[in-house]
Amino acid sequence: MSQTYEQDIVAWANEQAHLLRTGCFNQLDIEHIAGEIEDVGKSEQRELANRMALLLAHLLKWQFQPERRGASWQITIRNQRRGIARRLRKTPSLTADLKDPDWWNAVWDDAIAQAAQETGLANFLDTCPWDSQDILSECWFPGASE
Repeated sequence: MSQTYEQDIVAWANEQAHLLRTGCFNQLDIEHIAGEIEDVGKSEQRELANRMALLLAHLLKWQFQPERRGASWQITIRNQRRGIARRLRKTPSLTADLKDPDWWNAVWDDAIAQAAQETGLANFLDTCPWDSQDILSECWFPGASE
């Protein structure tokens, strides 16, 4: 039974996997397979960006609301740092994103939007004041040297 991509993507994916495994290459839906493979990469990039934005938002809250610091924020910061490190180990090509100023600007925009929504504050810098090594360091927190 032939399933089209638009009818049922799960059935389509199973059928495409079967065709690949049985060597029926001429029956493959190459265009949609290529698109799905590209989407896997984009999904990994989105996860990294989401984790980084959440980490940055919590670091902002840490810096600008010292009276509200607590174990919950520390746990979130630690978990995001570990999740980012794990993602970078499993997908080393994602480290290129960490060197891309456009990527950082987009992630920073997401982080300050989230921090502003959660804190009611609006006085955040337009660009991230911290370097990626500090951000990802297990023991670094903004304002620690002040």
